[in-house]
Amino acid sequence: MRLRLATWNIEWMTALFDEAGRLLEDAGPSRRSGVTRGDQLAGVGIVLTALDADAVVIVEAPDEGPRRSAVQALETLARAIGLRAHRALIGFPSPTEQEIAVLFDPGRIALAHDPQGAPGGWPPRFDGMARIDPGDGRPFRVRFARAPLELAAVPAGGRPFRLIGVHAKSQAPRHLHDPARRARVAAESRRKQIAQCLWLRARIEVHLAAGDALVVMGDLNDGPGTAGTGSGPGRSAVEIVLGEGAPPDLRLHDPHAAAALRRPRAPVPATARFWIAPQGRYLPALLDYAMVSPALMARNPRWRIWHPLDDPAIRANTDLSAALLAASDHFPVTLDLDL
Repeated sequence: MRLRLATWNIEWMTALFDEAGRLLEDAGPSRRSGVTRGDQLAGVGIVLTALDADAVVIVEAPDEGPRRSAVQALETLARAIGLRAHRALIGFPSPTEQEIAVLFDPGRIALAHDPQGAPGGWPPRFDGMARIDPGDGRPFRVRFARAPLELAAVPAGGRPFRLIGVHAKSQAPRHLHDPARRARVAAESRRKQIAQCLWLRARIEVHLAAGDALVVMGDLNDGPGTAGTGSGPGRSAVEIVLGEGAPPDLRLHDPHAAAALRRPRAPVPATARFWIAPQGRYLPALLDYAMVSPALMARNPRWRIWHPLDDPAIRANTDLSAALLAASDHFPVTLDLDL
């Protein structure tokens, strides 16, 4: 069977629902600058319908808490737009109002939250804490703000595989005006991001050593060639997760990351764009990935970034292009596999 997986960071999706998980389809402001909640929801619906994915890893999914249900909100949205991927699932809740969740078609694929890691072992479960040296000889205790979503996946009539949804974050301290303090906070935030990616990489290596077919997808907030504080010259979080420098059987592959690594000074694909007000322009960025293990490279993988300006077929579809621009500052990435 041919299976389509997708990952999409939907900017502050939680603001599109009330506490009961009902859609806020109105003219009120969303948390996406200059876009109403109704327009953002309409854009999200058009894009998810066009993706027609069997499973979509949603980054910045609606908040999960004592009075809010991410699953209820997402399943309400799926019913409203008639999405065949109508079942929702989350892993460990985040304290940040931004969850990692998945919408999937239960007739095409069975998914279960299946966290790995024994107490006291290495690597520990992603809802725990780990002591990690990010590469500067100063180990510290780190916890995930958004624990990666670990899924056991069984396609209908296909081969089982593992799926990990990720949202790594290095917070830019834009609110700080003192340059020295801003630099310190940025460096510590970067160290935390690198440490989390080393932790994630340790889990990946366990799966690869066991011969598991594995997909790692989501928003790493980082691109190849970015020098990570304490991670070695030019070594980015993405390179850590991919396993650059590891034996071939312990590496993951993403063609967009690979292109950027091969030609660091050349234009690279973009999965997001951000408005830089002081410069009066948009900044394109490669932040979202769909990485596959060697076992899945033999399954005829095909990747696509659903960029409204860079993809000619999408650009020609004015409704879809407008929807992508209204829905988020990130664009979806799809991965098609024969499973």
